[in-house]
Amino acid sequence: MNQNPTPAQTVAPSVGPKADTPLSPEEALAAADANTLRTLAQELSTVKAQNADLADQFLRAKAEAENARRRAEDETAKARKFAVESFAESLLAVADSLEAGLAIKQATAEQLRQGSEATLQQLKSAFERNKVLEIVPAVASRFDPHLHQAISVVPAEQEPHTVVAVLQKGYLIADRVLRPALVTVAAAPN
Repeated sequence: MNQNPTPAQTVAPSVGPKADTPLSPEEALAAADANTLRTLAQELSTVKAQNADLADQFLRAKAEAENARRRAEDETAKARKFAVESFAESLLAVADSLEAGLAIKQATAEQLRQGSEATLQQLKSAFERNKVLEIVPAVASRFDPHLHQAISVVPAEQEPHTVVAVLQKGYLIADRVLRPALVTVAAAPN
């Protein structure tokens, strides 16, 4: 005798007045399909809610990233602007001193020299405050192509590839070469 129930022998959960009557195969299939549809509808509803939540989180994160990018750009622009502003402000005293010196009509050579030296000191002080440093290689120091520019190579009584003379100072700004020092370099022996 067959112990496994057939779809016709399946008992439907209280449907209508005859709760204990067996279902036909079509009714059993329809009941199973209805259960599957209910389950799928619940899963779809859950997935839609999760999707909406993730989409909202994505949009918020995207907006946050865009705002952070804009803030960084604004801060960079302000830093550039204020860096130039600070440097220009430190040069105002130099300009004032030069104008004051030129306003003196009957200045002696000594007064002009003293005024020029004071103004040069103001300029050097402004450079220091803004991290503009001089490159002045010592005579006989090793030639450094990163800091120096060789204008000529001359025979000299010193070691080859060393500085013979500095023709023009160079300048660094925050470890970056603004202008290399112009130098003559000792030639290698033939």
